Amino acid sequence: MKHNIITAKNAPSAIGPYSQAIAVGDLVFVSGQIPLDPATGAMVEGGIEAQTERVMANLGAVLEAAGLGFANVVKTTIYLADMADFPAVNAIYGRSFPKDPPARATVQVAALPKAARIEIEAVAARQ
Repeated sequence: MKHNIITAKNAPSAIGPYSQAIAVGDLVFVSGQIPLDPATGAMVEGGIEAQTERVMANLGAVLEAAGLGFANVVKTTIYLADMADFPAVNAIYGRSFPKDPPARATVQVAALPKAARIEIEAVAARQ
């Protein structure tokens, strides 16, 4: 099956050998987004709230480049450096999914790229 690489100019460039997203059939697999400012490539200033806002903006930009939006997301995985951040992340994340939220897993990890406190990946479906 053919796949198409999705590249979003309004999201940070990949920091390794991976694509921002890959479309295969009706599915789009969005690579994990961390809180990098796409204009500077630097980690955003502030705590988990600022980092989560940036991650969601980056995720939204990649979805938009694929011709999709948050309503198309069917599954996400949230990686947290500290599970104590869960309530703040959940509140911000929830604003992007006010109706029919996707399936989700949230896990605590030992470390994330560039010392980020959060990373979110997603799978979206063309409807």
